[in-house]
Parts: sequence; C-alpha cells; structure tokens
Amino acid sequence: MNPPGKTALVLTGGGARAAYQVGVLQALMMIRQDCNEPRRRSPFQIICGTSAGAINGLSLACRNDHFEVAVRAMVEVWRDFRCEQVYEADSLGVIRSGAKWLTLFSLGWAVARWRKARPRSLLNNDPLRELLPGLFRLDRLPRLMKDGHLDAVAISASSYTSGEHVTFYDSAQPIEPWSRSQRISVRDQLSIDHLMASSAIPFVFPAVPLSVQGQRHYFGDGAMRQAAPMSPAIHLGADRILVIGAGRLQEPQSVRQGPADYPTLAQIAGHAMSSIFLDALAVDIERMQRVNKTLSLLPPEVRSQTILRPVDVLVIAPSQRIDDIASRHLWALPPAVRTMLGALGVQGRGKKASGTALASYLLFESSFTRELIHLGFTDALAMRDEVIRFFGWGQNAPGPDQGLTGSSPHATVESLAI
Repeated sequence: MNPPGKTALVLTGGGARAAYQVGVLQALMMIRQDCNEPRRRSPFQIICGTSAGAINGLSLACRNDHFEVAVRAMVEVWRDFRCEQVYEADSLGVIRSGAKWLTLFSLGWAVARWRKARPRSLLNNDPLRELLPGLFRLDRLPRLMKDGHLDAVAISASSYTSGEHVTFYDSAQPIEPWSRSQRISVRDQLSIDHLMASSAIPFVFPAVPLSVQGQRHYFGDGAMRQAAPMSPAIHLGADRILVIGAGRLQEPQSVRQGPADYPTLAQIAGHAMSSIFLDALAVDIERMQRVNKTLSLLPPEVRSQTILRPVDVLVIAPSQRIDDIASRHLWALPPAVRTMLGALGVQGRGKKASGTALASYLLFESSFTRELIHLGFTDALAMRDEVIRFFGWGQNAPGPDQGLTGSSPHATVESLAI
C-alpha cells in the first residue's frame, strides 16, 4: 500500500550515462513484484527529466498506465544502443560536423572564417530526432493525465538566448507557473523539440529553437544552470521524490593519481561536463538538508506559518565511477568518432586512459550501456530495504536475495524541506 501523497521521479542528465537509470527502474519493478504490489500502475504520479533523463522520463510517462511495459521497452532500447542511432558517427558525418570544429584549433581557422563557415556543434544528432517518435507516443500524455494515470510531467532546458533555466511542464490540473532567480517555468504541450533541446549537450549537439512567451529562444542541455534539480517536482506537488543520478555524488577522500602533464581539451571538457551534469544535484541535496534542519528547530506555531514543507527524498546514484567504466569501452566507439575524440585527447585504455569523462557522455554503445544497466540494477537491489520503506510497499515480503539488502553509501534517504 503506497503512503498518501504524490510520488515524483526525477531523472538527471548525462548522455549515455542515463543507461544507469534504466537498470534502477528495472530493479524497482522486480522489488515491487516481490512485494505483491499492483504491477500495472506506475508508482510515480509526477515525472521530471533533464537531458537524457528527460528522454527516459517521457518514455516512462507516455506508458504510465503500464509501468512494466514501459520499463521493459526502455531496457530493450538501451541494451542494444548504437551511436549511429543518436548522432552521425560515420566518417562523412563526423567530417561535416566535428572536422569543422577541429579546424578552428589550427591555422585553418582563417580559411574557415574566410569561407564564413560557422560550425554549430561537434556532432550532428539528427538520427536521435528520427529515432524518438518510434520509441514512444507523446500524444498519449493528455489522455493519461485525463484518466488519472499521470499528474504532471516536466522537461528542463537552458536558454542560450536569455541565460535562463526553463522548465517546460504539462499537468492534469492547472498549476501556476513559478519563477525564481534565473529560473522560470512554462506550461506547454511537450514535443520532440523539447526533448531535443533538453538533451543538446553544449558544444557536442546543436541548439534547438523553442518559443517562450511568443519569443524565439535557442536552447541547450537542461543540466546547464540547473541550480535546483528537484525544484520542479516540488512545484508540481510532490510529497516524495525518487532521484536517479548518473554519476557518483561523493568521491573517495583519497587523491586519485592522474597524469602530471598539462590537461588535454578532452580532460577539460570532461571536467566541465561533470560540473554541469553532476554537481548541482549534490549541492541541491545539501541545501535542502540544511533547510530541513533549520525548520526542525522552529517551534510548531512558527513552522506552521512558513510555506516550506517536508519532502521525503530517496537518491540512488552509481556506486562506481562512470569514467572508469567508460575507459573499458572506448574501443566500442565508431572509428571516426574515436579518431575525432583522440584528436581532443581521449586516448588509452583502462587505468591509463585519459579524457574518458567526455567519452562517457557519447558512448551510446551496447557494451557500455549494458554494464551501466547492470550497475543500476545491482545498486538498486542493494537498497531494497530503503526502497520498500520509501514507497511503503509490503514490508514483510521476503527478498530474492537477502545478501543484497542493507544500506548503501551512495544512497541517501532524508526528510527534506523545500
């Protein structure tokens, strides 16, 4: 029996790293089955996604009347992914996009400028635009919300035009748009364009035009300037939030031994990507915990006068470094992409590899995505007790393997206030 209130799912961004989220959802499906909970209806009434997490979120939302079918469909797609399904990975495609960028790092920049060449991105992701309509039907969302299967769904993107972080949302009941410093929300009918905008990794994929209050804006990845990843779920009415990350929230205290050479462009880009995709979530959780602790110190009569309210949050994030996993799969990248990334400094294998953080966002290859799915699955199973408590599922149901139960250092369960 689910506890009262609304449960939200928040899926963060991370390119190919989002395969981890699918493994977590697969484990949740199995845990719920073991608890003899209803298998058809989704446990999430609110779904919010960013970047590749937005694609996973919409895939789930569009089948929210049959959770198991949705999860199985996502697993089927991610376990057999190929780069060619997301971006042009052949030699000609890379030459048309990435080669133009690389000329700017050589004396060829003058020729490129003379010819008025204006490269828009490192890679062309038109294949993704062609793929998405066949994965799920966005036209099902209005009916699902009308029939009570879904309360709200949201996608985040970042406007290059205004510098604002924008959350596009749709809901079954009217919800007043919210506005914060450098953050606004827009109620809209969600489309493939919104997904393409939210997942347009900066520099890597081209910006996407969208209309905001009658004006044309160009948007990039929603992870940029996303200061509060959990905020949309709260505004949409969530009482509980499950957050599935795409990178470790905490790194070991020991200093990692890296090369002493000057960092390559790939290393710098990977560091910037990690800052964009991973840091905001950890900061948001810490901020919410501080607010919650402050509220707990207030007398009940004072606390009742504030608009802040407690929210239960469960965070599931990778127990292993995704960069290290990616280093074992660089060989799987298409030759043309591997050559282009090599020119930026992605090279080596295993512990001697460098620049793998950048490559991890582009490794839409089955060998990599399958390992991430497995990692997400085992991480979630290791948190079986926390998952059952969070959802309020059958507490007395025996687990499939009691050796996988117990607390996990990469998970947090807190009563938070926003």
